[in-house]
Amino acid sequence: MNRLLAAALCMTLMFWLPARPASATTTCTGTMTTLNFPATSGSISDATATLSITCSTFGLSLLANAKVNMCVSIFSGTDGGGTLNPRRLVNTFNDPMNMQLYTDAARSAIWGARGNATVPNPLLLQFSYDVPLLGGNQTIDTTLYGRIPTQTGLNAGTYVNRFTAGADTLIEFRYAEQLLGTPPMPASCISGGSGGTSSQFPFTVNGSVPDSCTLTPKPVPNLAFGNVPGPITSNVDQTTSIGLVCSGRTAWQIGLDNGLYASGTTRRMRNGAGQFVVYELYRNSPRSLRWGNTLGTDTLAGTGTGAAESLPVYGRVGAQAPAIGSYSDTITVTVTY
Repeated sequence: MNRLLAAALCMTLMFWLPARPASATTTCTGTMTTLNFPATSGSISDATATLSITCSTFGLSLLANAKVNMCVSIFSGTDGGGTLNPRRLVNTFNDPMNMQLYTDAARSAIWGARGNATVPNPLLLQFSYDVPLLGGNQTIDTTLYGRIPTQTGLNAGTYVNRFTAGADTLIEFRYAEQLLGTPPMPASCISGGSGGTSSQFPFTVNGSVPDSCTLTPKPVPNLAFGNVPGPITSNVDQTTSIGLVCSGRTAWQIGLDNGLYASGTTRRMRNGAGQFVVYELYRNSPRSLRWGNTLGTDTLAGTGTGAAESLPVYGRVGAQAPAIGSYSDTITVTVTY
């Protein structure tokens, strides 16, 4: 009798042994699309990208709820020179172009990084979602607003800043979960609830400054040889200049065609009676380099600096005996870049 009672008592104790409390693990991961700015020559350029963050909770054995308090930080970027305000893009020559990242469409709130002395303003997100038997999750999509502000002196080229994982982006969060009911939201992304694992979302920001050149003024000032008594017994030399502004690092060539009345490659001015005066245009003051229109051969070449340049055109009328009259020609200036 005693032996049977002991066995029954043992079985009863085993039946009522409480189960271990259920627990869960919450993880959060994010991805960011590439931020591609339209090309700019110094005016405002705006663009957007999308950050998608998903928090997932698994491991609970009953209907439950999870809450996540999160800070999303973006630093200066690998190519940004260590500054958050302004952030920067650089080209292959390491020329800088200012840009900035914002959390709002008005582009008034800079997207910063928790703990940064200059811009300590990360994006703040809160998640709240159900976690049934097989687990649960929530995804929040957020827009990153970018702007290249108005600026001068930009050099032509393709610009970039890379925000790498582990150095330039950071997700920090705390989470709370509860088997029944709704848990309180953790106090912040670094206190309250349970500690979340930090993760990153690498992305790239791209911009560009196109090659550009402008003749200034337009039309190019006339080249006037003046009143010359005939016959012409010695060279008559005069100059004019072509004004040019090209963006920095833009390679350019300027060509001059042969005019309206050329005979082959011989330039000629004509009067109203259909008579001609032969003349020539040169790229150098000794007038030994003819200025033509064949790229890489007889054009004038250079590289833009972003500043205005004055390029002399050297003209010459050689010895000849033209008829009395007023002569003119029209030359077309072509800038190739």
